[in-house]
Amino acid sequence: MSFVSKAFSRAARAFTPAVRPITSVASPLAPGVFSDPLVAGFATAMQSYTLPDLPYDYAALEPVISADIMKLHHQKHHAAYVNNLNAALEKYAAAEAKRDLQGMIQQQSAIKFNGGGHVNHSIFWTNLTPKGQASSAPSGKLAKAIETEWGSVDKFISTFNTQTGAIQGSGWGWLGLNKESGRLQIHTMANQDPLSTAGLVPLLGIDVWEHAYYLQYKNARPDYLKAIWQIVNWKNVEERLTQASP
Repeated sequence: MSFVSKAFSRAARAFTPAVRPITSVASPLAPGVFSDPLVAGFATAMQSYTLPDLPYDYAALEPVISADIMKLHHQKHHAAYVNNLNAALEKYAAAEAKRDLQGMIQQQSAIKFNGGGHVNHSIFWTNLTPKGQASSAPSGKLAKAIETEWGSVDKFISTFNTQTGAIQGSGWGWLGLNKESGRLQIHTMANQDPLSTAGLVPLLGIDVWEHAYYLQYKNARPDYLKAIWQIVNWKNVEERLTQASP
């Protein structure tokens, strides 16, 4: 298996069946496709990746996130990651077929960046839910795990917002599971680096690239971070924790 196949194999295993594919096209997010031959589709470009549908309308997250932001974010930014990922995979496959090691290496950064953008956003959309459908706080196993690490949900959110708000430039704030210790961790990632590359299973991700909030919140990232908790889909986060827990 090629270097890129192995890298995406590791990333694929970090995701859970809570994220549904929109077509039969092989996806690192789809249930039942974590075996190496299908993951190798990343390297061979035998199958391409597609933009997933949102599980709600573009205006459904208002007033926290406007319909204009959601439409731009999904149709332009996420779509660009998918298109650029497919293009990079095709170039990688062509280089691999010719045993052009230099050509293969040249595509790895584009695959990581755009593949990470696709993976991260596919999680992000399911981590959010319309305000009227969102639970006010986590419950059950998730709430207990958060309280064990931070003492309370409010303290967790405060700590998360402080660390994520401090990201220089673009990136993501994540709540992840360390499977070795069985404990939750807050971790920030630059650009579109997926959390799996830090050895953690992604449970909840908040996008702090400016395209995620600037049209509405301007340069007030802290206001965006404060507001977004009103539409966090705690049920989805807990499902991810349950799927990932030993």
